[in-house]
Amino acid sequence: MSDNLPAKVSESLFPKEEEEEEEEEEVAMWDFLPPEILPNILIRLPTKSIVKFTSVCKTWRSLIRNPDFISAHLKLSNHNQPLLLFRFCSDWLKDAMFNMMFSMKRDTHENEVYKLYCDNQDFNEHTRFVIPFRPQAHGSPFRVVGTCNGLVCVTGDCFSRIIILWNPCVRMFVVLPEPNVTYQLYGGCCASAGFGFDSKTNDYKVVRVVSVLDGRRTVWGVSPPKVEVYSLDTGEWSMVTTALPCAVWPGDPMPFVNGALHWVALRRTNYEKYRNFITVLDLGDMVFREIALPILSDDKDNGDESHIHPFISAYGNSLAVFQEGFHTLCVNVWLMKRYADASSWTKIVIFPHIGLMDQDINDMIDVDHAEGDTHRAKGFRQSGEVVVQLDFDQRLVSQDLETQERKDLRISAYNYTFVGSYVKSLVLLDKPNRAATY
Repeated sequence: MSDNLPAKVSESLFPKEEEEEEEEEEVAMWDFLPPEILPNILIRLPTKSIVKFTSVCKTWRSLIRNPDFISAHLKLSNHNQPLLLFRFCSDWLKDAMFNMMFSMKRDTHENEVYKLYCDNQDFNEHTRFVIPFRPQAHGSPFRVVGTCNGLVCVTGDCFSRIIILWNPCVRMFVVLPEPNVTYQLYGGCCASAGFGFDSKTNDYKVVRVVSVLDGRRTVWGVSPPKVEVYSLDTGEWSMVTTALPCAVWPGDPMPFVNGALHWVALRRTNYEKYRNFITVLDLGDMVFREIALPILSDDKDNGDESHIHPFISAYGNSLAVFQEGFHTLCVNVWLMKRYADASSWTKIVIFPHIGLMDQDINDMIDVDHAEGDTHRAKGFRQSGEVVVQLDFDQRLVSQDLETQERKDLRISAYNYTFVGSYVKSLVLLDKPNRAATY
C-alpha cells in the first residue's frame, strides 16, 4: 500500500486514480467488521508491532495515534509483567568530570545504556535501549529525573538547561524549550527537577525548583526557590506564583506518587539550624503541602539537620526515606505505612552484607574506611524489596525488608545508576508535530 512508500515511489507505482481506489477498497474491507474489533486486536499486540502498524494505512495510523487508544493501551500495559528500568554508563562517562579536568579525550561513540528487566523471580533482561542523545558538552551523562507511563525524563546537571522527555518504545522524544530560570540568566542557580502526570487534564508535567544564588548566599539561600512547570500539552513553561519559603537540596530526586511530586526541603529554624521535611506539589491544583519526616537527628545535633541528607523514594503508593551513613554496613529505611500520615513512619534497618563471606566483609570495611563511602539504596521492586548498591564491588542486590533475605541481581552498577519502575506505552505517538523520531 502506498502509505508505506516514499512520496516519489508512491507516485511512480500508483497513479492518482489507482491510489484512491486502493484506499476506498481498504475502507470498504474494514466496514465488514464491527467498529470495536480492530482496536481490540491492535491494543493487545506488542508495542513494537503497534508502532509498525501506523504505516499500514491512514485508518490504522489515525486509530493508533488517537489519545483514547493510547490511554486504553496504557491501562492494559499496567496489568502486564512489571518491569524495572536500569540506567548504566561506562567508566569514561562516569569519570567525565575527572577526564575533563585533565584534558583526557574520550570515545565520542560511547553511550549510556538503558535496560529493562522483568521484575519477577528470575529477573531476566527483557530488552535494552541506547539513548539517542549525545552526551553533554563536558562529556558527563544525563541525569534521569524519573519515569512515568513509559516516558523517561532526563536532564543535564543542576546547572543545565537541557531537559528531554523520551519514549524508547516508540523511538520518539521531545526536547523541552529553554526554562525561564537559568544559570546564565540569573548569574548562578541550582535546580532540581521532577516529572509526573496530571490525570485531571491528561497532561505530563515537568517541575523545576530553582535556588537562585549570589556571592553572599550559600546554596540554601535567603530568597525562596523559584518554581516553574512545563506542560507537554501546551509545550510551554509557566511560573508558579505561590511562595515556597524553604531551601531545597539541589539535584535530589522528586518521586511522583498519588498525583504529586515530593522532595526533601530544609527550613531554617533559627540563624544556624535547619529542619528537614517533605514538600508536596499536587500536579492537578498546583498547591503545595508538607509532610513531616521522622526525627533523623540525635541529641548531639542540637536540633540542626543541615548535615543530614535523607533521600526519598516512591514505595508503592506511598513514600520511603533512605538515611545512609558513612563507615557502616547497614542502611536505615523509613517506610510511610499510610500515605501523608506522618505518624505512620516505620524504621527498618537492613544489612546488605548478609550472605557475604567474612573476607568480603573485611574487605568492604577496609574500602569504607579508605574511601568514606557506603551502601546506597536505589529504589524498590514491586515485591517491596529494596535494591541496594554494595559499596564493596558495586553489585546491585535486592533485599527483603522483613526477612533480610538477599538476592544477587547479577548486575554491576556505577555512581550514576538509576533504578525505577517502567511500563511500556504509546505516549508521544499522538504528538507527531512536537516529538522527534529516530
